[in-house]
Amino acid sequence: MASSSSSTFITLALFLSLCVSSAKSTAKFDELFQPYWAPDHFTFDGEAVNMKLDNFSGAGFSSKSKYMFGRVNIQIKLVKGDSAGTVTAFYMSSEGSKHHEFDFEFLGNTTGEPYLVQTNVYVNGVGNREQRLNLWFDPAADFHSYSILWNQRQVVFMVDETPIRVHTNLEHKGIPFPNDQAMGVYSSIWNADDWATQGGLVKTDWTHAPFVATYKAFEIDGCECPVTTADSDNAKRCASTGGWWDQPVLSELNVHQNHQLIWVRANHMIYDYCSDTARFPSVPEECEHHRH
Repeated sequence: MASSSSSTFITLALFLSLCVSSAKSTAKFDELFQPYWAPDHFTFDGEAVNMKLDNFSGAGFSSKSKYMFGRVNIQIKLVKGDSAGTVTAFYMSSEGSKHHEFDFEFLGNTTGEPYLVQTNVYVNGVGNREQRLNLWFDPAADFHSYSILWNQRQVVFMVDETPIRVHTNLEHKGIPFPNDQAMGVYSSIWNADDWATQGGLVKTDWTHAPFVATYKAFEIDGCECPVTTADSDNAKRCASTGGWWDQPVLSELNVHQNHQLIWVRANHMIYDYCSDTARFPSVPEECEHHRH
């Protein structure tokens, strides 16, 4: 059994390395993205992009194309020092009132306090699926990778390739899953001191502005969807292409990844909507199936 397990793990490792290497790992920002908010708040330093927040404006960028299934990854170095009140977000989203969305939101804090990472999943316009955790490193000291893997079976949020959240397709249980709308990839930085730090108790100190987040290593490897094509047609095409993201080996976490996720939840999670009985007297249905 040991040799069989070892062989399986090696096969998986090789497969994942092929998946990652097939991505546009050296793509420059302007090949994949464009500023959509406050272009004068961007500066470019070689392959790195700096996006700033000051008391005049935040800033944001978006992908030039939309995608259905695949993987997106960006390396980010978050705002240094006192970042209280600020939010830096990296997310995927479709459009409209019934949109789907996968969020990373980095909640700033006072100097010396840990950054919090909030993830959320919107399905058909409904969110309220927040989880918060503290990281096992200082995300403002250096670049770290933040990734979203999306296929027909699951959505996986990863930090430096460690899974921190899995949202599983439970359509067979009558629970909607985001698999029918093309999504853009976005990032933004803005002032959210009404809620971001200690529930809004700590406000943004503008004497520390500008607040700067830095990005590099832009990767998108997914089923690209023409804007002129209907979502229903894109969904059929992207579900039937046999893309790498739909290989059986990626239909669920492997044993090592499951252990990593259990470790993250046990040691770093500080809030899970599934456990918030004040907000949800009846446990949300998907929570019963997502417990690890």
